[in-house]
Amino acid sequence: MTAEIRHDWTKEEIQAIYDQPLMELVYQAATVHRRYHAADEVQVCTLLSIKTGGCPEDCSYCGQAARYHTNIKVQALLPVETVLAHAKKARETGSTRFCMAAAWREVRDNRDFDKVIEMVKGVNELGMEVCCTLGMLTEEQAVRLQEAGLHAYNHNLDTSEEYYKEIISTRNFDNRINTINNVRKAGITVCSGGIIGLGETHHDRMAMLLTLANMPKHPESVPVNALARVKGTPLENNPKVDIWDMVRMIATARIVMPASVVRLSAGRIEMSEAEQAWCFMAGANSIFTGERQTLLVTPNPGVDEDMQMLQTLGLKPMEARKEAHSC
Repeated sequence: MTAEIRHDWTKEEIQAIYDQPLMELVYQAATVHRRYHAADEVQVCTLLSIKTGGCPEDCSYCGQAARYHTNIKVQALLPVETVLAHAKKARETGSTRFCMAAAWREVRDNRDFDKVIEMVKGVNELGMEVCCTLGMLTEEQAVRLQEAGLHAYNHNLDTSEEYYKEIISTRNFDNRINTINNVRKAGITVCSGGIIGLGETHHDRMAMLLTLANMPKHPESVPVNALARVKGTPLENNPKVDIWDMVRMIATARIVMPASVVRLSAGRIEMSEAEQAWCFMAGANSIFTGERQTLLVTPNPGVDEDMQMLQTLGLKPMEARKEAHSC
């Protein structure tokens, strides 16, 4: 298995990697991982919902969509001081990356965006990597965020272009790509991955990886999410994602995007420590943790539990970079 960085993958090549016997696939992914990353380091990230619920979109998996009855409390944009206090606490507990999420369809040029700019400046001054996920973004807005010190922007593809319309009707796949392109033009690193367990086929999973792996520059960060089944959403009764599907997705992403940080994201609450260990062995080298034991609005392991797991597995939190080149 070669580990050169390529941007000319075919779907057949990616499918062949994914379909290998599991042990061979994980061995290859672990080998590639060690070539590009410190195998005993995991970046600990904190994700905070700075504006919760009330979103006009109809993403079938999302408990924050206003049209679904999910019992999620709508929360206006948090004060800047509150967000910075959370960031400081996250830094004290080992996080080197602080991500701020707002349940918006798109960024609007108003006082709320001005406050987000203040938040970005404040977290950046703490010496942490700053990430935001705020919905669709124009190139001008991306430039403002970059000038404020934003390190990364998260905008997941979610699924394949072909299956996208089955999950979301209030925007299209090209809107996703346009925002990612605007982020790139502004000089911000890209965080983009997807979700498995939406009812998609293996063909859709490979198509999503193909889109990411054949971008002119790979996303510096690739989250792999297992569907968090939120009561009240159209996908609440979907089956739990099989752990070996997660391992295969992580391993395949690691092989086709060797230098990217692969993030073991949503769905960890339903994974045992041993199952998470398989994901790390397959090439995942980042997790989201937090004091509230939530990932946005879904359950997630707490920071103490995660630190104990890393210690058990002989892994250590990645140290903050003075000058971060990858996310």
